[in-house]
Amino acid sequence: MKYLSLLLISLLYGCATVVPVTAKFPDSPSLLMVKCPQLKTIEGDTTTLSNLTTVVTINYTTYYECAVKTDEWIEWYNIQKTIFEKAGK
Repeated sequence: MKYLSLLLISLLYGCATVVPVTAKFPDSPSLLMVKCPQLKTIEGDTTTLSNLTTVVTINYTTYYECAVKTDEWIEWYNIQKTIFEKAGK
């Protein structure tokens, strides 16, 4: 009985910690941390229709790529926040 009580006390003492355990929020993926490129401008004094449509197409593509990246960032953050909050409980 004496050994059983010593074993129980040592197990309970081993579970207690004096060091505070703090959870660290995860780092974001490096792919989501890259800034979006600047939009193009029309070069020169005169503008041709073909030059205008090329620049507009490039800018729309850049915008939508950046929008997808921003949406992925928001989704990643919300998922990680939910996991982080559930782990603390």
